[in-house]
Amino acid sequence: MPAGIETPALPEDIRSEPRAVRWVVIGLATLFLGLFIMLPLVNVFTQAFSKGWAAYGAALVDADALAAIELTLIVAAISVGANTVMGLVMAWTLTKFEFRGKSLLITLVDLPFSVSPVIAGLVFVLLFGAQGTFGPWLIDHGWKIVFAWPGIALATIFVTFPFVARELIPLMQEQGTQEEEAAVTLGASGLRTFLRVTLPNVKWALLYGVLLCNARSMGEFGAVSVVSGHVRGETNTMPLHIEILYNEYQFQASFAVASLLALLAVVTLLAKTALEARIGRRHGH
Repeated sequence: MPAGIETPALPEDIRSEPRAVRWVVIGLATLFLGLFIMLPLVNVFTQAFSKGWAAYGAALVDADALAAIELTLIVAAISVGANTVMGLVMAWTLTKFEFRGKSLLITLVDLPFSVSPVIAGLVFVLLFGAQGTFGPWLIDHGWKIVFAWPGIALATIFVTFPFVARELIPLMQEQGTQEEEAAVTLGASGLRTFLRVTLPNVKWALLYGVLLCNARSMGEFGAVSVVSGHVRGETNTMPLHIEILYNEYQFQASFAVASLLALLAVVTLLAKTALEARIGRRHGH
């Protein structure tokens, strides 16, 4: 380095706090997670097996429980499928095109995050209920939306819509349109460009959004509670079935079903962690 030019000072390590401060902060974080996350989760499984394996299995194979599990999985599959397709469409629209009203559309994507799920469910009742805007016409033509599985699916789709789109939009904005433009210039069709260029570039973010969407779909309570009608064996999802069992003082059975829902959440979390690790390795982190 030429004489007279000072070496620029390196920034101080932001982790240079005293060891005691670091341990206190780490301890507080661990204590919070233990009290508010791990302890309730452990308690769920403890209560679920409080009367033994036989009672646990009986609670899960009960006809109403099986119906709730089946409906939960069906609604989750419908919601994830619909939001995967529409999330891709919305992300493509907002990142690849310029048009008037784009900022408003971006705001509307986040609307389900701002609206209470109970209000969302009420909106569907006002639209499709027997006294709603479209309810009488639908009933006359043999369509039942509210207090049936279609209403549950619609409410769940609304609540979970942002998860896939919000994972894709920042990544697709960062990637820009150069690769798609190059593919089109070389003669690729729009569909081929999407399948061969865009989709491979966003597949990990897409999977991440799908996992989050699936987890929220299975655990949704507020919106589903409003539109379901709480018909046992027909319109109760797992969260609603758990509430009914608990209100009827069937505590062990309610915790047994809750443990299954918690287990599905843990599996989703493990898949999410594995996906994050995979993404980190691809980026050299």
